[in-house]
Amino acid sequence: MAKGNTAKRKVVLTGASGYIAQRMLPELEERYDLVLLDSRAETREGTAVPGVRVCDLTGENREAYREHFKGADTVVHCAFVSASGLDAGSFMNTSEAKFRAEHTNVAMAYNVYQTAWEEGVRRMVVASSNHAADYYERLIWADKWDTVTPEMLPLSDNFYGWAKAAYELLGFVFATGQVGGRKLEMVQLRIGGPRDSADLEGLKPGDIKTMHRGLGAYLSRRDQVQLFVKSIEVPDIADENGVPFQVFYGVSGNTHNFWSIANARRVIGYEPEDNSQVNFAERIAEIAKA
Repeated sequence: MAKGNTAKRKVVLTGASGYIAQRMLPELEERYDLVLLDSRAETREGTAVPGVRVCDLTGENREAYREHFKGADTVVHCAFVSASGLDAGSFMNTSEAKFRAEHTNVAMAYNVYQTAWEEGVRRMVVASSNHAADYYERLIWADKWDTVTPEMLPLSDNFYGWAKAAYELLGFVFATGQVGGRKLEMVQLRIGGPRDSADLEGLKPGDIKTMHRGLGAYLSRRDQVQLFVKSIEVPDIADENGVPFQVFYGVSGNTHNFWSIANARRVIGYEPEDNSQVNFAERIAEIAKA
């Protein structure tokens, strides 16, 4: 992907110290004039993140962080608040603590969208999640469903997924132009499994469905970078009704995909370079031979 004349595009990256942002940070820093925002100046492993501006985007007083959005072309929103006392990976937890944390995340999304709109930002690119519609997975693994598309009603049976669906629906409000009379372009990326292992460690021979899930959810690092870059840079994301709103699944070009990426290929020209069937062929053979 040639940088062309986009190298100095100003992009705000929230949650810059988090896993998703860190996974693509080197390429984004090379390509854009990045403004890094997070509530902490180091990763969860304690590694310092140079240049990060520490701020609290959950606060209702937007004047406290408005300056960081000034002059930006795009905001990439990856910031996330974890529930106190719960592991950050407790996606399926349905405790009240989890609901309160996710309620805060939805409110933070509003703060970011609203500030971006007020500062004349052109586009939002938001790290949503496959969990926004993960109820359909229950049907897939019960052999009642085959493929989930972004056009389907987002249905989740947990608070994490509910919040991600809320991010998306809230984003649509801003994209229609009903907020203040100006459309804020909105791309929501339902991230799958952004790990280099495809979640195949520890699987027993014959565990085909779990293997299929890991292979279908796989998102390689370079495909993640491409997906975000093209979501930032493609000139037009308007739907058939003229609303600049799109939902794309964030997975590689996997033979085992059960989430559709057809609209990402069509709208932004996403051309994934990796396929878990190829990348993990030897491990697949070990599991499938049982």
